[in-house]
Amino acid sequence: MTKNNGIKSQNLINILNLLKFPLITDKATKLTQINKYSFIFDKRANKFTIKKIIEYIFNVKVINVNTLKNPMKKKKVGRFLGYKSNYKKAIITLKNGEFINLFPEM
Repeated sequence: MTKNNGIKSQNLINILNLLKFPLITDKATKLTQINKYSFIFDKRANKFTIKKIIEYIFNVKVINVNTLKNPMKKKKVGRFLGYKSNYKKAIITLKNGEFINLFPEM
């Protein structure tokens, strides 16, 4: 196993799996005009790891990371009452002049 910046490759894969997908809504799309991007992360991710993941994957400079946890929602499955899994939403502010291409040209 090789090391990348002091992290073993297996640990790097586990850390990168914390990022689930980018959040693409009307509000999130409007925020991209002012260098703010929204992503959905696993609930175990903290601000430091979110910053490092975004900088590593997209090769950009992150200035600020704001996070919020959505509350767990009840979901009825058959006659049982369960809970929908919760996640963490992160709004990332990038340095001026840098951007993330969420919509690659086909």
